[in-house]
Amino acid sequence: MTEGSGNEVVLVAIDFGEPGFQESLEELKELASSAKLDVLATVTGKRAFPDAATFAGSGKLDEVAASLIGTRAQLVVFNHELSPAQQRNLENRLKCRVIDRTSLILDIFSQRAKSAEGKLQVELAQLEHLSTRLIRGWTHLERQKGGIGLRGPGETQLETDRRLIGKRVKLLKERLKKLRQQREVQRRSRARGHVPSISIVGYTNAGKSTLFNALTRANAYAADQLFATLDTTSRRLYIPEQGQVVLSDTVGFIRQLPHTLVASFCATLEETVHADLLLHVVDSGNPDKMNRIEDVNRVLAEIGADSVPQVLVFNKIDINGLAPGLERDEYGRIVKVRLSAKTGDGLDLLRQCLGEFIEARKFTGEALTAASI
Repeated sequence: MTEGSGNEVVLVAIDFGEPGFQESLEELKELASSAKLDVLATVTGKRAFPDAATFAGSGKLDEVAASLIGTRAQLVVFNHELSPAQQRNLENRLKCRVIDRTSLILDIFSQRAKSAEGKLQVELAQLEHLSTRLIRGWTHLERQKGGIGLRGPGETQLETDRRLIGKRVKLLKERLKKLRQQREVQRRSRARGHVPSISIVGYTNAGKSTLFNALTRANAYAADQLFATLDTTSRRLYIPEQGQVVLSDTVGFIRQLPHTLVASFCATLEETVHADLLLHVVDSGNPDKMNRIEDVNRVLAEIGADSVPQVLVFNKIDINGLAPGLERDEYGRIVKVRLSAKTGDGLDLLRQCLGEFIEARKFTGEALTAASI
């Protein structure tokens, strides 16, 4: 990358003794790559608890400052959520722009949103996050204005910005409310036609969109990167001898997913909440897969979808050499399927799973509850 492009970055991660530190750091590097940042240095350290003023201690900040000088990086990204005061203090101390993990994720979302609804949701999440700090603009705005490190506004301008942000937030929420009402009409129409709704969920980059495309022969965007999919895509899928279902591909989840983002994406995530079945896609080759399953289930609980029945779909068996297969619970119901969405191995088992689900649903005459699947 050319010098002075504004995308050179130093990453900072502090270990507070909690499990999963190394995995979280590797994920931060992936996030930086997804945001098209050039990571020139990574600074790590250990502390018992964050410093109230600057999150990291003075010695560690000296190390970060030295890395900035040595690499000529212009941006520091902390693998943590910083308070507005900590962010201001860090920028004054390091003489460069500082953002946290939440801001980085939001910036990635701003780059990836394609549909009108997705853009509305991202803007709402950004504004609600920005309203608590109003320190600097977002990197996607900086690209438009031609450089990193926008100067902070004065006190009078802050008051004006807060008022304008409040008005814009209200407008965005009204537009998203109308979209939710449109989705509700569509759901009622499907319910009248007894068409089951199935949502694909899972950790980001687990292969959800690849599975969606393999099942529906759609052309939803799929790539080996975090948050390749932001906009929910739905297609009808015919299950032999059972009929039609509506299959939806949804945004991926991630640990420490910003609450503002979850709240802003309610219109999209409602498809998950109102689904009859969740296909929880897991990257079977990831060593951290069990923790990622828990992370996804935590977000599902946060949005009220923890009572929706789910089947675990262990994807990417082509990478680790596993054979296709399925597992049943003590009642004979399929609870886990092993497959490769990329090669197609095991897709027949997933279709079998969906067929059995629809048959059971017809037998009961109503959507199944979590206790009955």
